[in-house]
Amino acid sequence: MHRPDFRKYLRIAGIVAGALLLILIVGGFVAYSKREALLQKAIYKAKAKAKRDYNLDVKIGTAKFTGLSTVAFNNITVVPEQRDSLVRINNFEISVKLMPLIAGDIKLADVKLKDGYLNLIDKKGQRNFDFLFHRKRDSTKTKSSSGLNELVDNLINQVLYKIPENLDLQNFKMSFEDDSTHINLLAKSAKIDDGDLMSTIDVNDNESIWHFAGKLHPGDKEIDVKLYAEGKKVEFPLLEKKFKLKFNFDTLTTRLNKVEASDDQTQVYTYLAVKNMLVNHPALSDTDVVVPDGSIDANLFVGDRYVSLDSSSVIHVKKLDIHPYIKYQIRPVKAYTVKIHTDWQDAQNFFDSFPKGLFESLEGIEVAGQLRYNAHLYLNTTDPDNVQFESGLAKKDFRILKFGKVDLGRLNREFVYTPYERGKPMPPRNISPANSNYTPLHSISPDLRNAVMTAEDPSFYTNKGFVQESLRKSIAEDFKEKRFKRGGSTISMQLVKNAFLSRQKTLTRKFEEILIVWLIVNGDVMTKDRMLEVYLNIIEWGRNIYGIGEAARYYFAKHPSELNIGESIYLASIVPNPKNGLYAFEPDGSLRYRLHGYFRLIGNLMARRGLTQPDSSAYGFYNVRLREGLRQKMAPIDTAVADSLLQHNPDDPDGDGMIMPGVVEEPKDDEKRPGFFQRLFGGGKKDSTDRKKEAIQDSIDAVKKREKEADRERKRLEKERRKELRERGLM
Repeated sequence: MHRPDFRKYLRIAGIVAGALLLILIVGGFVAYSKREALLQKAIYKAKAKAKRDYNLDVKIGTAKFTGLSTVAFNNITVVPEQRDSLVRINNFEISVKLMPLIAGDIKLADVKLKDGYLNLIDKKGQRNFDFLFHRKRDSTKTKSSSGLNELVDNLINQVLYKIPENLDLQNFKMSFEDDSTHINLLAKSAKIDDGDLMSTIDVNDNESIWHFAGKLHPGDKEIDVKLYAEGKKVEFPLLEKKFKLKFNFDTLTTRLNKVEASDDQTQVYTYLAVKNMLVNHPALSDTDVVVPDGSIDANLFVGDRYVSLDSSSVIHVKKLDIHPYIKYQIRPVKAYTVKIHTDWQDAQNFFDSFPKGLFESLEGIEVAGQLRYNAHLYLNTTDPDNVQFESGLAKKDFRILKFGKVDLGRLNREFVYTPYERGKPMPPRNISPANSNYTPLHSISPDLRNAVMTAEDPSFYTNKGFVQESLRKSIAEDFKEKRFKRGGSTISMQLVKNAFLSRQKTLTRKFEEILIVWLIVNGDVMTKDRMLEVYLNIIEWGRNIYGIGEAARYYFAKHPSELNIGESIYLASIVPNPKNGLYAFEPDGSLRYRLHGYFRLIGNLMARRGLTQPDSSAYGFYNVRLREGLRQKMAPIDTAVADSLLQHNPDDPDGDGMIMPGVVEEPKDDEKRPGFFQRLFGGGKKDSTDRKKEAIQDSIDAVKKREKEADRERKRLEKERRKELRERGLM
């Protein structure tokens, strides 16, 4: 048998390897000898691209190789066209890793920067960084077919590759200035030495000193960095000046634990923790919200068509662990999925874990038992009406041992209620028999009770304080309108809002309202009868009219027990917008016909539930009459009446202490001034008769305008009420 000659093959392999080595040496020598020319050519192309695509004038004093893969630059400037200078760097030295470079990737090895300046200007609508938002698109490129997972994986790699293994930065200043704000950050030093990071940043000329410290190992896709300030909190005054957002903390820690990429998904495992974080914004809360110790293990999963915070993520707030799941799907339709759940938790730990300032009225509450929370939301943006929503706080042996800052049980006893108008307290009301206007539930007309419940909360006696379907419809409506339009509040929620909370419309106040309602109903704090009784005795029914006792006397000169079906439906109709109650009446005290449909709607619903007898004459609509003392305010506006309106006495016992909206009082002599054209051309003064006629006409026009606005508002409310009742299946 013929044996192969291995020595022959070895000689051939040696010749090939030698040839390749020779080619590499020759190629390397040629590249090395030509590298300066290649560098200048690359710089020329970069400058041209910056000018062509971004209108940036880039200048470099000198650029040369100082080592095999190290380039040193001096006197770099970047100036946007017709804008202030953007960047200035005196000395910049950079080196790249050779092996990734051969593979086509630029990975930084060492970076040295000394005396640099980044200047961001946004004044009078002009920014010197506009180019960041107006990048020129290359029309020759086709749309990328890459999925989100590939894009995220590539982005992470690109960012990590741009973190050098070693960094030596000295005196790099960053500034931002707009029409009202000027902020300076001076990085006195920043060093990365074998993965160890330490930096010192001067904020606004020694106003604060920040430090970034930690570990950076970009090659292993591991980052662990902490941000803190010397002797004080890390603060962001720009956020407060620009967005009224007060935000600060002691320390912020962030970690990138690992990145795993497959064909169909990129998984990013991160960790974020904060110590003593304070947040305050008018839309969030009227007080500071403080999180002493919070963290999240955030596992981001990115697929071809979605981004999600995976259910393996955990939010830690004191003793409470919360498991969130959030998914945003972009194809084939845009859709949102949100799920939140907790395991069974000790009820006291649940309440103790709330951030300070989030639920002020519950601070110090003591409870027993166990709690578990679950919520689910799915919203297809192409079909918001079919949004899915469920939310529930389950309990085991739950009971309230001691109320917190606010005694939730005080409504079971005599108490003083102080309503507020635009943040100012109105005269307090004593909610007890000591107040002649206070009316026990059994003394309130059944028609009034039933009309209000039918209009506001038909399932009041059977629900647990909430109506999931109403909340679901509210979410759909708010999404379509792109604003908070519909609230879905029950009588229980309205009672809590009026009795325990401020009128400020903040997110935390809404959450607090929901939680207090849950406590009152599930903690057996009040009976439903007592809740309805207090509700009817404190809600607003008109300008400075609070409680059904005041309302019945004000509109009809009756005791609440004497209200008939028509008067009851009318009073129910003004609960959503009580200040416009009087605009429902004609000058003779009868109701305007536009309320006819509302009466039939509410009346038929009451009849269907056996709360009243069917009535083909609109359930007392034609029998409602405003009391005589108020009708003069609804009289036709003519010269004689307008004259009397101008003499309206705010102390009139039959009035409401308010001057009729739109009525203009005649100015006093020392307040009279000639008009603009009279001052300009020297026209004569008008006599008192002319001024009085003009004032009367202004009054007529203003009142008519106000009446039209009130008509439109009432029609809108009636339309919304019909829609809501249809959605509840009550029509």
